[in-house]
Amino acid sequence: MNNISRSSKNSIKLITRCGVLIALSAIGAMIKIQGTIAFDSMPGYFAAIYISPIAGAIVAGLGHFLTAITSGFPMSLPMHLMLMVVMGIVAYIFGFIGNKINGVIACVVATILNGPVCTVIAAITAKALGLPFSGAAMFTALVVPLTIASAINIVLAFIVYMIIRNKRI
Repeated sequence: MNNISRSSKNSIKLITRCGVLIALSAIGAMIKIQGTIAFDSMPGYFAAIYISPIAGAIVAGLGHFLTAITSGFPMSLPMHLMLMVVMGIVAYIFGFIGNKINGVIACVVATILNGPVCTVIAAITAKALGLPFSGAAMFTALVVPLTIASAINIVLAFIVYMIIRNKRI
């Protein structure tokens, strides 16, 4: 019975932490840089390195979706669903590398993946979906602001993690 009680408390703690981080993502989703580029992913990256890569993927994916909702899905629902999945994958990779290898390397890899790599994926997907803003024009317009915003979100998440990683929360 004691194990069940402990497991239940751990589940409640996990759900609560993720819920708070998703709420912070919603707030970050309202702080837009350009279009659907916002400060929504910092809580997801933090969750990936502090809680688990899976928790981070869920929080980061929902964070992007919240930004897309508050922006009116400017690149279509299918496009934003794909971006939500890609955000989750990048956050997962960040958490995995941060926990297994090195946090600084995780920051660099995640910034490259969420900046230039995701911009290429988005530009190709938008072109395949027949969206008017796609291809090289989309890549050129979004790569710099997306990479900068990604770096800020990722580095802030890592700094917060470094500050509280040894504290009991």
